[in-house]
Amino acid sequence: MSAATAPVALCPCGSGLRASRCCTATPDALAAPVTQTLETLIARATAALSDGNRAEAEALALEVLELAPGALGALATLFALRKADGNVRAAEALAARIVAINPNDFRATNELALLLLARGALGEAERHARNTVRIAPENPQSHNLMGMILTEAHRPQVGEFHYRRVLHLSRGRDPILLANLAWNLKNQGRMAEARELYAESVAGAPEVLQTLLGLARLEEADRQFDAAMEVLQRAERVAPANPSVRLTRAVVLDRMGRTAEALSVLDAVARDSPDGLGPEEFLAKGRLLDRLGDYDAAFAAFTEGKARARALSGLAYQDAAAADLFGRLAGFFTAGRMRLLPRATTRSDSPQPLFVLGFMRSGTTLVEQTLSAHPAVSAGDELPTLNEIAALMPRMLESPLTYPEALVELWMGDHRDDLDLLRDHYLRRARQLGAVDDARPWFTDKMPLNEMHLGLISLLFPDSPLLHVRRHPLDVVLSVFSNQMTHGYLCAFDLGSAARHFARVTELVERLRGELTLRYMSLRYEDLVAEQEAGVRRMLDFVGLGFDPACLAFHRNRRYARTASYAQVAEPLYDRSVFRHRHYLKHLEPVIPVLAPAIATLGYPLP
Repeated sequence: MSAATAPVALCPCGSGLRASRCCTATPDALAAPVTQTLETLIARATAALSDGNRAEAEALALEVLELAPGALGALATLFALRKADGNVRAAEALAARIVAINPNDFRATNELALLLLARGALGEAERHARNTVRIAPENPQSHNLMGMILTEAHRPQVGEFHYRRVLHLSRGRDPILLANLAWNLKNQGRMAEARELYAESVAGAPEVLQTLLGLARLEEADRQFDAAMEVLQRAERVAPANPSVRLTRAVVLDRMGRTAEALSVLDAVARDSPDGLGPEEFLAKGRLLDRLGDYDAAFAAFTEGKARARALSGLAYQDAAAADLFGRLAGFFTAGRMRLLPRATTRSDSPQPLFVLGFMRSGTTLVEQTLSAHPAVSAGDELPTLNEIAALMPRMLESPLTYPEALVELWMGDHRDDLDLLRDHYLRRARQLGAVDDARPWFTDKMPLNEMHLGLISLLFPDSPLLHVRRHPLDVVLSVFSNQMTHGYLCAFDLGSAARHFARVTELVERLRGELTLRYMSLRYEDLVAEQEAGVRRMLDFVGLGFDPACLAFHRNRRYARTASYAQVAEPLYDRSVFRHRHYLKHLEPVIPVLAPAIATLGYPLP
């Protein structure tokens, strides 16, 4: 085949453009001038799109962008076409290009944030959503977007502010907005308020499926299973045989202990839906099969769920970034350097953080639920604040360096007291996020993997207790593999990367413990399950609190735990998850060598 007749290599994003005119376009190419002739073509493309002539609109847009890849009007037309086609990857790439060229384009920024939210890229989505508020602070749409993203990012208190702004700015009680706010309040554990808003929303728009599904999930989370089933019956009448209704029914049936029925519902979805089960549904199926003792089938479902999650999201473990940060943390927080750094003072006018440390799925939610049953402890859930401080630190300390190296600015006389500013930022954000109850001297922070920040914690809160929950590494990695989560540099998308990240965290913690002075206690999940009262008394003694029998009945604690473990901590203490990995040893063989050092470090026997 001659060069003249060789097929043109198009950009992998699916835009229909050559890569050099799309995702690999140089700044010079994007800056190519839009001539009067091209403006005419853009106007024709826009008119064709408006008239429904998609083929002509596409041809004209591609023609313009071949000559001027940064032509905003043509990019907007091609974006609209690819979005309508369901080509999410191309739509996201085109929206990102429009925003890069014109950061003040509200519509494109809003669309890009929505696409990122749908993909689960919450950090990127939030960055663009914040810009929509900056561009249009009185546009209800911008605040609604912020409310959606912050609610999904486990910051519902701040998300509530933006939803309330929408109500104020729109001067109405739109049923969809009321349902969104209700979901937000449900995620804060404010079940009665959420239920009232759902009732108002359903009264105003009784056949909105998503509202009914949200109400059903609220009743399920609030342990009102019969009420949840009644709502699902209404949803079934609105959308017969809808997969989302069936999947929610499976969740409720599982909570009711009707595991085999729940599994049959998922099987019906897989049989009847043209797309079969999605990633979350495959993982849910695997967990059901696990409870029924079909471990081979369960692991196959976990594997398929994670494969689909990777394919749909395009996400994978950020190996290099994780290795870089872990190496710099270990290299910076040494005993010699810590002797030279100041410490923040302890504020006596504010409740103080009680850090519950641990890898995802290690038992931290159980410990937090136990502690927050004590009258002296309020539950903060997963506070993102230490990670925020790490990101803000260079700016707050006026440093050209990144975290943790930016802490060397504390050696300067004009920054000697800046740790108090960072401490106050943490306390202010904790209060803003609803963690602080002034009637209780302690509040928990159980953000997974905060143990990476042992050095930072020891500087900001040297008097705060650190309760580190440890669990058999194979149990932790198996549980991470059976759930969908994004903590830990996206390590949960693959079994091998979950094991690699666990090994890195364990190695870092042991190194830091040898260098730092900490108020630290290691607690084994298995020991707490085997001897609950002894473990609870030990925890409370460590914190400096008297024993309270309510801590033994943590499952009666009516707060809603905003984690994947919310259902487990609503049950009395059980031991079925202890050494669960023994059923999966043949499947876990590839990661046992990776985890062997961590298993030995934590004192567990090798399989």
